[in-house]
Amino acid sequence: MDKIRISAVSYTNTKPFLYGLQHSDINKLIDLSLDMPSDCAQKLIDDKADIGLIPVAATLNLPHWEIISAYCIGAEGPVNSVFIFSNCDIKDVKRLQLDPESRSSNNLARVLLKNFWKIQPELIIEAPDYTQSTDSETAFVQIGDRTFGKTEQYKYVYDLSGEWKKFTGLPFVFAAWIANKPIPADFIKEFDSALRHGLAHRHELLKTLPQRADFDLEDYLMHKLDFDLTEDKKKALYLFLDYIKAL
Repeated sequence: MDKIRISAVSYTNTKPFLYGLQHSDINKLIDLSLDMPSDCAQKLIDDKADIGLIPVAATLNLPHWEIISAYCIGAEGPVNSVFIFSNCDIKDVKRLQLDPESRSSNNLARVLLKNFWKIQPELIIEAPDYTQSTDSETAFVQIGDRTFGKTEQYKYVYDLSGEWKKFTGLPFVFAAWIANKPIPADFIKEFDSALRHGLAHRHELLKTLPQRADFDLEDYLMHKLDFDLTEDKKKALYLFLDYIKAL
């Protein structure tokens, strides 16, 4: 049987899932590649992967997609790795640099700008350096491990899943396990079992990760991130897609 091709993000937030996949028998049945979020999505769009842990906004570019797991990358409130960093209050921002590594976070920023903060800054897609801003009226979106320890560097910091919770009262789903074709039910059962195994061994995983003085990895993996794809998270996922369509 051909191996099922899986594309997953290589950030710290996915390491529990990767641990489970790599320490379970399902490892023999899959061809796993580690990619940036936007590349995960593109592989699914181009049919270079069968399953991807993809930014949920990317589902809008798939002719067929289905959620195949009870797990996701989500948060019940602030997640501490998806931000707008700014030198001024969000209401005074004139320009927003988008992060080329994530479609969902850029779209979440756009949804919040329009519907929650009700402002229309210029959106900059290809900033010379999108990882910082020295301009007083230019903010920027940044996600993932590159944000660790950065919250003290800017006067104004907006955790986007925390802002979404203020706006909607719902949790947020950044990425879900999405397939672009039907996947056998017995594989899905074994796949979820492997993910569950990884989540159950987060304390062991933490011992293998480089420790940082400026970021609490244990709090991040055990508390800030919420991996269960609950009914409220599904509701939030579809609501987010509706907001994107209306942009």
